[in-house]
Amino acid sequence: MFASSRLHLHLFRLAALVLIASIAVTLFSSWGAASRNATFAEKAGLKALNAVISNHSIIVNGQQLNYTTTAGYLQTNDGKFGAHIFYTAYKANNGKAQRPVTFVFNGGPGSSSIWLHMGAFGPVRSVPGKAGYEPNQNTWLGFTDLVFIDPVGTGYSRPADGTDARRFYGYHEDIRIIGNFIKQYLAANNRQQSPVFLTGESYGGARAVGLAAYLGDEQHIKVAGLTLISPALNYRLISFKDKNTAAYPLYLPSYTLAAQYHKRLNPEWQALPANELYKKATAFGNTTYKSFLASGDTITQPIADTLRLITGLPEHTIRRLNGRIPDHVFTRLVLNNNRVGIFDARASGEADQADPSSARLRAVFPQAFKGYVEDVLNYHNNLPYLATTATPNWNYGPDAESGYLNVLPVLTSLLNKHKELKVNIVAGYYDLATPVATVNASLKQLSANNAFKKRVNAHYYQSGHMPYIDDAVNTVFEADSRAFYNQTLN
Repeated sequence: MFASSRLHLHLFRLAALVLIASIAVTLFSSWGAASRNATFAEKAGLKALNAVISNHSIIVNGQQLNYTTTAGYLQTNDGKFGAHIFYTAYKANNGKAQRPVTFVFNGGPGSSSIWLHMGAFGPVRSVPGKAGYEPNQNTWLGFTDLVFIDPVGTGYSRPADGTDARRFYGYHEDIRIIGNFIKQYLAANNRQQSPVFLTGESYGGARAVGLAAYLGDEQHIKVAGLTLISPALNYRLISFKDKNTAAYPLYLPSYTLAAQYHKRLNPEWQALPANELYKKATAFGNTTYKSFLASGDTITQPIADTLRLITGLPEHTIRRLNGRIPDHVFTRLVLNNNRVGIFDARASGEADQADPSSARLRAVFPQAFKGYVEDVLNYHNNLPYLATTATPNWNYGPDAESGYLNVLPVLTSLLNKHKELKVNIVAGYYDLATPVATVNASLKQLSANNAFKKRVNAHYYQSGHMPYIDDAVNTVFEADSRAFYNQTLN
C-alpha cells in the first residue's frame, strides 16, 4: 500500500509538471517579440529622440535676456563604442558673434549634470529645502552659452544598443566619449570659432583637465579656460586607504571649522574667529602632526591633547585611532548620536541615515529637474533620469600614481603648452569631500611655477562641496566667475 501511494504521487507530480510546461509554452509563445531586450529607442520613446528647441527669457542684471534652449541627444562614439548622450544647451539670442560656450558636468564618477544645471548655472535654480525651482538671477547665461552634459550611464544618457555602459567606466574612456561629443556639438551648431570653456565639479575637475588635454592634442580644439569646482586633482590628498597619511593633516582645518560650527570645541577655542582657528589647525597639521604621522609612532599625550582641542573628539577615540582620523569617522563621532555631512559639514542628521548634506539635495533636485524639463522645456523621455549611478571598478588608467589619480602633471603640461589658458579654482571651507587645504596644496604645486601665477587663481567660500547651494555665496560665485571670463577673453 505504501508503494502504491508513492506511485500515485509520482504520477500526479508528473502530470502537474506537464501541465505547467504546456502553460509556460503557451504563455511565452504568446509574448512574441516582447521576450527580447527592448532597444534604446523603445525604452526612451521615439519622441525622446527628437531634440526639442524652445525660446525663453529671463531678467539678468536688470535687463531681459532672450535665449534658446535645446534638450535632446547626440549619438556619438569613442572610436569603438557608441552612446546616446543627453544634453541641455542654452544659447543667448543677443546678436553677439562668437560668444563663449561652456561645457558643464559634475563628477562622481557616476553623476549627471543636474546639480550644476539646477543649482548654479542654468536659468532656473533649485534650492535645498524648497520644492520646485525658481528663476536664477545668477545664471551664467549672462556671460556664456551653456551645454550641460550627462556622461554615459547617468541622466538620460545610455550606451548604444549592444554596448555595455561599463565600456565607458574609465578616466580615459570617459574623456574620449565626452571629447568626441564636444567636437560633434561644435560642428553641428557651427560653433568651431567660439571660445570653449570647461567646468567640472569634484571628479569633474579631474575630467576637465584630461578633457582639455584630449581636445587640444587629439581634436585640435583649444580650450580657453577651466573652472574647477571643489576639484579632486590628486587623489592621494583625499584618500585614507591603506597606509596613506597625506590626507590627515589637510583635513584637520576643515574638521575644526565643523566642530566649531556645531559647538563641540572647548570655550577658549570655540570663541576664536574661524580664520584664526583654521590657521592654528593648518600650522599644527603641517608641522608636528605631519612629522608624527611620518614617524609611524604611537600617539603621544601632547599630540592627543592638541587633536582633542582641534577636532572636539574625545581623547579615547583619538587614542584608539592612534591620531589618524578619517573623514567618515569624524562625521559620525563629532556629534555623538548624530552625524555631520561630508559634502557640507554644517548639515547634520541621524547617525544611521544617509549623509545629511547629500540627502537634502536628493530630496528636491531630481524632482525639480523632471518638472522643469517636461513642463517648461516640453521634453519627455520614458527612461528614468539617473541623477547618480554606481560605477563599479572605475578604471583610473595606467597614469594613476600607485593607485591614486593625479592630474596635476597633465594640468602643468597644459599650462606650458597653451600660454593663454587660464584656470579658476573654487572650494568651500566646510567641504569634507575635497577640503580647501587639499585644493590649496595642489594649487601651491602649480604656483611654484612663476609663469602660472597670473593664470591660475582660487576663490574659497564659506560653503561646502557645492558652493552655489548657498544664495549669498552663489551671488559672489557668479560675480567672480564673470570676472574670470572677462579676464580670459580680454
